[in-house]
Amino acid sequence: MRYLIDTDWVINHLRGIKRVTVKLEELAASGLALSIVSLAELYEGVHRSIDPPKAEKSLNRFLTAVTVLGINTAICRLFGQERARLRREGQLIGDFDLLIASPVSITTSYS
Repeated sequence: MRYLIDTDWVINHLRGIKRVTVKLEELAASGLALSIVSLAELYEGVHRSIDPPKAEKSLNRFLTAVTVLGINTAICRLFGQERARLRREGQLIGDFDLLIASPVSITTSYS
């Protein structure tokens, strides 16, 4: 089973929060994945950091151990379906968070 990790987990790992790093190391044996949306958010952090070249180097080192999941038609379709459902139920979540979660639903629902 591959684990999709959220942006905050990567940020905390890169900041050296030990409990996060330990957990990611445990999960790594099963495989780690990162949404392309999370990657975009992480690059924003790189460019907002005090030392962007150093931050980018750390991010690139981390990326060698994960699979980056892109966005395709099936993911967009599921995003639209879930966004409409959540809107009807009055339970909206952020678009990026829903888009990040959509690949997981695709792989678990259709594999």
